[in-house]
Amino acid sequence: MSNKESWGSRIGLILAMAGNAVGLGNFLRFPVQAVQNGGGAFIIPYLVCFLVMGIPLLFIEWSMGRFGGRKGHHSTPFILDSMDPKRVFWKYIGVFGIFTNLVVAAYYCYLESWTLAYIWHSINGSFTGLSAIEIASFFNNYTALSDGAIETIFFWILCLVLNTWILSKGLSGGVEKAAKIGMPLLILFGILLAIKGITLKAGSEGALFDGFVGLNFLWTPNFDSIWSAKVWLAAAGQIFFTLSVGMGTIQCYASYVKSKDDIALNAMTAGWMNEFVEVLLGSSILIPISIGYLGIDKVVELTQSGGLGLGFRTLPYLFQQWGDVISVAAGVAWFGLLFFAGITSSLAMGTPCMGFLMDEFGWKRKTSAWAFGITILILGLPTVLFFNHGVFDEYDYWAGTVSLVVFALAEIILFAWIFGMDKGWKEINLGADIKVPTIFRFLIQFVTPLMLGWVFIASLPDIWSKINNIDIKAKIAASTNLTEIAELNTQMNYLNGSRVLLLGIFVAISYLVYVAYQKRIKEGRKTA
Repeated sequence: MSNKESWGSRIGLILAMAGNAVGLGNFLRFPVQAVQNGGGAFIIPYLVCFLVMGIPLLFIEWSMGRFGGRKGHHSTPFILDSMDPKRVFWKYIGVFGIFTNLVVAAYYCYLESWTLAYIWHSINGSFTGLSAIEIASFFNNYTALSDGAIETIFFWILCLVLNTWILSKGLSGGVEKAAKIGMPLLILFGILLAIKGITLKAGSEGALFDGFVGLNFLWTPNFDSIWSAKVWLAAAGQIFFTLSVGMGTIQCYASYVKSKDDIALNAMTAGWMNEFVEVLLGSSILIPISIGYLGIDKVVELTQSGGLGLGFRTLPYLFQQWGDVISVAAGVAWFGLLFFAGITSSLAMGTPCMGFLMDEFGWKRKTSAWAFGITILILGLPTVLFFNHGVFDEYDYWAGTVSLVVFALAEIILFAWIFGMDKGWKEINLGADIKVPTIFRFLIQFVTPLMLGWVFIASLPDIWSKINNIDIKAKIAASTNLTEIAELNTQMNYLNGSRVLLLGIFVAISYLVYVAYQKRIKEGRKTA
């Protein structure tokens, strides 16, 4: 049963696609990656990866989505199958496009709910008068459920219900409207905070350094880092993370455009809008404000634990230095920005799963939306209850990192070498409002697959280390503290259990795809 939904406007589609890409990582992950990987020099491998991997993958995923949509497919199992119907296994490779979104949404909505909680606490003055240590402890206690689980669970459930309700309203009536509201507010909040961050004055409002000290530090290049494979791997990983390629969301969104609508300019517009938000706004808030108050050495130390530490444990304290009124406004703007970045991404994660249920089993949109909501409630519960045991990070590693690379590598091989570059290039240019430079044909066919292959191969040692819990086993072997050894063994059990759960989810989705395929055969419906 084919669903007949479509986008209400081109600007709504572009904003929704940009919202899919613009997420929490633009503001929490990117500046920290830059600090850790050569500062200004990091932008060179980052932009190279954007041009030779990011844009080609955007072209591919938009094209695949529109191609599959013409044939009535709105999820990756049958979008991929339609491009090579002779080989049965592509539909099971396409399972990654549902699996990744389910699992990422399961932990991402929990992270998203933190922003709602922090907006509330910013408004009611919970952080006023607290020391830096007390505010950092606030976050630790919140995620550990040690100050009472009711509030944490309430904001998490509220976030899930809000996502589900918007998804139930449809593409144009729900997702598109949310993007039209959320993206402009996100950019507005980002600009206001960026202006405040880079105009900090030493000696004013308790700041130790001017805002430009942090900006200069972030973008002062360490050119020695350019030759490091680790830095290039980090840049490639950031491109995957920030553009949401390799997830199946772009294909799903693009499957609802009209058969000859432009996808080339749309893909470029959404991609560059994401880069504007990440490189200009993302680098002008977190690091300049933090360095303005804490200094370079302290911020470098704090970045070792990632952007979450700075964003949730540190910034609320720094905002207090600006006075009661401005601190509330800054808290609402910062966590509001993160919330809009999060929800526009999580809404995109629900669409492929719902598209599959609507296409293959004839479910109504509202039923599909609530099925998605209940599923991520169940799958997300371990990340909430066992956050301190590493389950959250385990979900993120396998679904939010490894799966993206595997799926992207598979889809580019399918598009460029099996579907064929002649047909693929024609598909990219069909109805295009711009002339796509011919160099991208060469990149898509040769350079991007080689880079993706390199990223995958270079990641294998880390994957092997993860599977075998090498780091935890080394800590156990080096420890003589029986309590610590017991805690490490407990953590290892949780990690192994979460991997078994994730594998079970993948197998379950594969079975549903098999059932859907048999249903199509029985009903005489073509998959191609």
